[in-house]
Amino acid sequence: MKIGILSSGGDCPGINATIRGVGKTAVTHYGMDVIGICDGFQGLLNREFITLDDKSLSGLLSLGGTILGTSREKPFKKSLDGDDTKPQLIIDNYNKLGLDCLVCIGGNGTQKTAYKVMQLGLNVIGIPKTIDNDVYGTDVTFGFHSAVDIATEAIDRLHSTASSHKRVMVIELMGHKAGWITLYAGMAGGADVILLPELGCDINKVNKAILNRAKKDKPYSIVAVGEGLELSGAGNKNSNRNRSSRLSKMIEDGTGLETRETILGYVQRGGSPSAFDRNLATSLGGHATELIAKGQFGRMVAVIDGKTTSVPLEKVSGKVKLVAPDHDLIVQGKRMGISFGV
Repeated sequence: MKIGILSSGGDCPGINATIRGVGKTAVTHYGMDVIGICDGFQGLLNREFITLDDKSLSGLLSLGGTILGTSREKPFKKSLDGDDTKPQLIIDNYNKLGLDCLVCIGGNGTQKTAYKVMQLGLNVIGIPKTIDNDVYGTDVTFGFHSAVDIATEAIDRLHSTASSHKRVMVIELMGHKAGWITLYAGMAGGADVILLPELGCDINKVNKAILNRAKKDKPYSIVAVGEGLELSGAGNKNSNRNRSSRLSKMIEDGTGLETRETILGYVQRGGSPSAFDRNLATSLGGHATELIAKGQFGRMVAVIDGKTTSVPLEKVSGKVKLVAPDHDLIVQGKRMGISFGV
C-alpha cells in the first residue's frame, strides 16, 4: 500500500511525533510506501510532496512544528470567483500519486475537510491535533498537555511578580471557543479567578472575588482568562481583540487595585512536545496505520476512557467539544473558593 500524510491548520507540539508514529509503523511493520504532502491541503492541490522513509522519519519525536509544513487551505470553501475545481483536483492528484489512503493530521477544520474528502470516494484517516483540546469525539488531543505545561509555568512565574507588587495579574490564554487550556492551567497554576468562554463573565462578581481576597489580607490575585471570552458591552468581535487590556481596566476601575495583563500567545503552540504528548502522538499515529492496514477508512483515531480507538468522521465533522459547567475541576475549584466569574 501507499499512503500520504499531511498536517493542516495551526502548528502544534507533537505533529512530527505523529508523522513518525504513522510513518515508522507503516514502513517497518507493514512494508508500506509513505509520502508526506507539503503544506496541508494546499500541497495536495499542487501535488507537492516528499518521500518518507525510515531514515527521514528519525529524530522527529522531540521536534516541534511540522516537517511537512502546514496551511489553512479549505478546498471545499466556495471562492469569490466561483472556482469549484478544487475537489476534482484532489481526486485527480490522489490518484496520480497512487495513494491508497490519506492521513489528515489537524483540528476541527481539518477533520471536517477530511470528511468531505471521504465523501469524494477517497480513503481517509483523521488524527486529532490541537492545543485547544476541542476536537469532538476524543477525550484528549496531542498538543494540549504541552500547552498546559507552558501556560502553567507562565502562571507560576506571575505569582512572584503579583506578590511583590501587590497587583492583580491578568493572563490571557489560547482557546477561541473552548476554555480547556485556561481551566487546566488556571487550576494547576493556582489562579484565583478563571474565566472561560463557555461560562461567560460577570465583571461585578470578578471584582467582588478579588476585593474579598484583599479583605482577607491576600493583596494580590491571578486572573486566567480564555481568549474567546466575550466581555459584556462588546459591540462586535473586533472589540474583543484587546480583551485582556479591557478586562484589566474593568478590574482596576472596579477594585481600585493596580492591574496588569499578559498575553501568552503563540508561545503555547511552539517548542518540543511534553513526554505525555510524545507518547500520545506515537500511539495515535500507530493506531491510524493499523486502521489503514485493516481497510477501516473514514475514521478518526481517538482516546476514549483511556483507550486508543477510533470514531467515524461523520460523527466528528462540524462539532466542537466544550468545557461543561459541571466539569470536575470547575466543581472542585468553586468548593475551594476560586471564582469563575458567574
